[in-house]
Amino acid sequence: MDMMADIAREGLLIQGWVYWMIALNTAAILFVFHRVEARWILGAWIANLFLMGFLYDTYGYTRILGLSHIILWTPLLVYLWRRRSSFDTSTWGGWYLWVVSITIFVSLIFDYVDLVRYFMGDQAA
Repeated sequence: MDMMADIAREGLLIQGWVYWMIALNTAAILFVFHRVEARWILGAWIANLFLMGFLYDTYGYTRILGLSHIILWTPLLVYLWRRRSSFDTSTWGGWYLWVVSITIFVSLIFDYVDLVRYFMGDQAA
């Protein structure tokens, strides 16, 4: 199996959330020449693809997959939070950075909960 096939068996809400994050993180390409933050987002996204692939190959489709986001997105979110004063919402780049920051924050809430649940024995996805 592959991870996208496993995700395709989830409900529409989870599928939509995953596709939203894929589109949003990939959209960093549009801003990499104008925003240093977009370069960090894209770098974290590429690293996430490799790390999550490794976790999936090692553990399967389980709650531990969120560890990839925790490792890569927690420091990214701290970085973005510290740079938030430069997110000019009169520009597409500024709006993009706010939307990414909020999305990462929400995702990390679920990821931290999933990781705790995983280590408490609830290892299903």
